[in-house]
Amino acid sequence: MPGAAERPLSPHLQIYRPMLTMMMSIVHRVTGVGLYFGTLLLVIWLVAAATSPEAFATVNAVYGSWIGLLVLFGFSWALIHHAIGGIRHFIWDTGAGFGPESRELLARITIGGSIALTILLWVTIWLVKG
Repeated sequence: MPGAAERPLSPHLQIYRPMLTMMMSIVHRVTGVGLYFGTLLLVIWLVAAATSPEAFATVNAVYGSWIGLLVLFGFSWALIHHAIGGIRHFIWDTGAGFGPESRELLARITIGGSIALTILLWVTIWLVKG
């Protein structure tokens, strides 16, 4: 077919240089999907609490294991990260924060804030539980 090789190619990930804001967009979507599964864990816990003391103890034992705590830590980070990302999107909805420096700053605040708040949450949990 003449001229087919001369057609411009659509942009794709091999052409674009990964930028922080692009990665944040992907992570925001991934954390949103992860929250569906984390909510399922919450539903399982609530159903177990409503079912019987034995079911509740079983779910608490699973969630209290090292792997369960790791999953709950990840869920809490995803929840906090997604919430801060939502605030970032709300700021954009107001028409603010579209400049290159502002976008980078908001992305860095989202990353740092989600990590710091997740650690603060879990330190608080351990201190209160202690």
